[in-house]
Amino acid sequence: MNNKSALTKAFKAIAVTSSLTMATLGFAGTLTVSSPQDPGSWDPIDTFLVNWAAVATNIYDGLTYRGPDLKLQPGLATSWEQLDNGTRIRFILRQGVTFHNGEAFNSNTVKFTFDRLMGDEGRKGPQRSNYAAIESVEIIDDYTVDFHLKAADPVLLTKLAGYGAMIVPPAYIKEKGEDFFNTHPMGTGPFKFESYEPKVGIKLEGFENHWGGAPKLTNLNYRFISEPSTAVAELQSGRVDLVIPPTIPIGMISTIEKDPKLKVVTTVSPTVYALRFNTKNGITKDERVRKAMIYGVDRQAIIDSILGGQAAPIASFQSAISFGEDPTMKPLPYDPSKAMQLLKAAGIKPGTKIQIDIRGNNSTFNEVSQAVASYLQVIGLNATIKPYETNVLLNDIIPAGKTGEMFQQSWGGWTLDYDNTAYFMYHTGEKWNPYDSDPELDALLESQRSITDQVKREEILKSIANYAANRALEMPLYNLNAIFGVSTRVKNFTPVPDSRLRLNDVTVD
Repeated sequence: MNNKSALTKAFKAIAVTSSLTMATLGFAGTLTVSSPQDPGSWDPIDTFLVNWAAVATNIYDGLTYRGPDLKLQPGLATSWEQLDNGTRIRFILRQGVTFHNGEAFNSNTVKFTFDRLMGDEGRKGPQRSNYAAIESVEIIDDYTVDFHLKAADPVLLTKLAGYGAMIVPPAYIKEKGEDFFNTHPMGTGPFKFESYEPKVGIKLEGFENHWGGAPKLTNLNYRFISEPSTAVAELQSGRVDLVIPPTIPIGMISTIEKDPKLKVVTTVSPTVYALRFNTKNGITKDERVRKAMIYGVDRQAIIDSILGGQAAPIASFQSAISFGEDPTMKPLPYDPSKAMQLLKAAGIKPGTKIQIDIRGNNSTFNEVSQAVASYLQVIGLNATIKPYETNVLLNDIIPAGKTGEMFQQSWGGWTLDYDNTAYFMYHTGEKWNPYDSDPELDALLESQRSITDQVKREEILKSIANYAANRALEMPLYNLNAIFGVSTRVKNFTPVPDSRLRLNDVTVD
């Protein structure tokens, strides 16, 4: 055998070995995802953002898991039992699980996670109140824990599937510190952290020792692209394989659909959009003015003309798949004459100025807000639109009560339970309720949180929806479908309603 044929044979052997290794690990290439926002921290207790969940659902696991079919199933807990009238939940934990650094998962890590969430560190973030029912976590043995609750929480098992309840590594955090953990996340999920460049992207790689089996991708890269046209251009060029909500403007759907290498995939979503009111200051302190503004905007026309049928009107700030949605509620009709009568009765002069604060990176909602402003102009209000960088609006402007008369609020309601929306939007002192304080509404919100009778609880949630609508706390706009732009080289992709996009079964050609 000459040297050339021997060398050829050796290369073939290396290729076969490499192929076998890749097949053994289950890895098959790199998927690049365009996400519109950098959450700024990868710590589960620091965020509420759906764009955090779209990434971090691949890094972390919770005790429970809810897949694309929206059914709850075991995660890091293999089973659970509700005891003592729902005030104690016993979890049996999955054995043989490790974090990405080899640290063992056990009862100690669960207790650490929730002690941290409910303690001083959790107090710094927005997630703590979501888990307020948890009084303590008791270790029974290495793989059994009891959650002791202040009162039964009928939504807690779902809450344990996401966000603040994601299980974190005690030794890693203690060694590296909280600030390091914010930018170098570590979990037990199917992908492990590789690198992070703020405002640019985060890179993950497949974790071959994941308890659910190795993912089918070698690498999973996210690029933070806030400009929709740029994201779509990158999808067309092949530099991005998947564009996730809420990036794609309705007007660009046809552009994607005309490209044979691309497709648009949509699914029902819990995400709802509204313009909320400053109920404390200015003209919107008056309920008559708020109702006038709702009467003055033809929301169905906006859905038809701007949203291309990819949305449905809403009467309360929740979608049709939300537990607590009242199908008998109807949105206030478009009635500009009624609107002008109410404004006159409230003493509002024609030409009165108002300000609408929005997220500047959402071109579709920018069109919607322009249409709203035009409708308000017809009834005598001079509306100006003030765009903000998303993180500034959400972290600095709204919580501090520094908005104009109206401000954009989009909400995923990821638990698919109205409590997750209503409590944060309407309860006194909550981050997303900087202006309003209503003792009667507070009492309603609190009353349903510990009721295990779901029929009774649903009736209370419906009454909350009607109460908020009667007070006109926001202008409900629409429930928007989740819209994904996908390269045809992406296989086994399943769109999810709640943005918690787990990509361990996806492959790329």
